[in-house]
Amino acid sequence: MPINIRTTCIIPFYNEEYRVFQVLEVVTEIKNIAQIICVDDGSDDDTADLIEQYYPQVKLIRLPYNQGKAAAIRHGLKHAKYENILLMDADLQSINKSEVEKAIRAITHYNLDMLILRRINAPWFVKFDRGDILLSGERIVKKKDLIKILNQEVNRYQVELAINLYMQKHKRNVRWMPWSATNTYKAKKIGIVEGYKKEFEMFTDIVLYAGFKNIVKQISSFATKKVDYDYLIEYPQSEESSV
Repeated sequence: MPINIRTTCIIPFYNEEYRVFQVLEVVTEIKNIAQIICVDDGSDDDTADLIEQYYPQVKLIRLPYNQGKAAAIRHGLKHAKYENILLMDADLQSINKSEVEKAIRAITHYNLDMLILRRINAPWFVKFDRGDILLSGERIVKKKDLIKILNQEVNRYQVELAINLYMQKHKRNVRWMPWSATNTYKAKKIGIVEGYKKEFEMFTDIVLYAGFKNIVKQISSFATKKVDYDYLIEYPQSEESSV
């Protein structure tokens, strides 16, 4: 029986230049991503102008100054048309189109509240405390849940942990799938000193927001189940989108 798996993809960005185009090149080709929203979080380069020029089908939102990832997603969410929200970072490399397509199908097929794309190619120090799952910026979440989460005091780098805390508190059905794309680390984008400074700020922001006890709880018990997507691979035509 046909099912509706239309999805809105929200991509916040800040001075990402060519990197965001590597993301848009893939997501604009995915049939079930029916809406793409790029939120320029106060960039001072010409990324937004280039998106407007080369991807006119993308909904572009320009914020007047840098407000942080949480605020950028909050602004994008106001324009989202569909219940499935795919959050994606703008600095991804080597995105596998089929992995995104399977993820969109899986969240509906298995009636999940959230599906996290696990960064299987992340370095060991990220995987050590399950950061490849817990802090993955790529996830599909329901619009109604994301609205409730972002109506709270969530700032800057706290988005992923805020979503996790909400899902854990409300006992939502959350699973993960392998994700082979990689992120561009801040040290490469803005230099080693400033990059590690930003990474430390992010870590501090997360710990202060969630608290050590909640972080340990997430590491030990949150999103531990992998989605069984063999069915989706073996029988890709068994469910059709109504797009």
